[in-house]
Amino acid sequence: MKMKTRFATLALATLLSSSALADIKIGVSMSQFDDNWLSYLREHMGDKAKSMPDGVQLQFEDARNDVVRQLSQVESFVGQGVDAIIVIPVDTAATRNITERALKAGVPLVYVNRRPDEERLPEGVVTVTSDDLEAGQLQMQYLAEKLGGKGKIAIMLGELSNNATHARTKGVKAVLAKYPDIQIVEEQTALWSRDKGMDLMSNWLVSGRELDAIASNNDEMAIGAAMALRQAGRRPGEVLIGGVDGTPDALSAIQRGLLSVSVFQDAKGQAEGALESAVKMAKHQPVEQAVLIPYQLITPENVKSFQ
Repeated sequence: MKMKTRFATLALATLLSSSALADIKIGVSMSQFDDNWLSYLREHMGDKAKSMPDGVQLQFEDARNDVVRQLSQVESFVGQGVDAIIVIPVDTAATRNITERALKAGVPLVYVNRRPDEERLPEGVVTVTSDDLEAGQLQMQYLAEKLGGKGKIAIMLGELSNNATHARTKGVKAVLAKYPDIQIVEEQTALWSRDKGMDLMSNWLVSGRELDAIASNNDEMAIGAAMALRQAGRRPGEVLIGGVDGTPDALSAIQRGLLSVSVFQDAKGQAEGALESAVKMAKHQPVEQAVLIPYQLITPENVKSFQ
């Protein structure tokens, strides 16, 4: 009986060991957990991993907006022998060391949501992003048409270390080049934050700044601006407000008239694209090096189709 038990235990251990060996282990370093849109990205990535047939294991780490911490996390992933690494960069201008560390160890690397600033990335590195220039263009074209081609606007910028901030703002200004009667009177950062967006909008109102529209680099800052306007007694829609991301809170705000427009950034599409690329690379299968997930305009007329 004891011998049978020992053989059964050994067989179970072997089975578990074989199962563990079959798992694909992927380390995921996120710029920060405390970000509304990125939380959806993390959730979708976890859901996708559970549905994949390869036994994918994800290890999420929070870089807390710290470049040094993020590099340390990547080095730790390498030391643990993960099969692939996924990174949402803290600073898109400071990814070279991350790339070099992963390539030196021969670990496949996927950058998701934020593309590094390097014009060309080496083989073994994949990006899964959306075209932020397009987001700014879609947002501003809608606002410009609603303004009738004239008025005063403010731009709420995201983090200045993030190339999405610069690309989305560039898209806004590319559209404004066609509308000389729309004037940018304010352009300041609110760090992607609802609270800081609210504070910034309040400061503009206190200073007596008259605005016809706000072009915000993301939904959180846009919602903050809408809250400040409401507290100041402004009617919904009196100042047009545009965001980017298409978060559930933004969809609700559009339905309530607090936001005029948003641009849907597909968290599920980016999450699944990044994970699929990482798994293929871990299995030495061919992948597309630059995967683009399209943006979509969200208006009061089509908002229900995004819920």
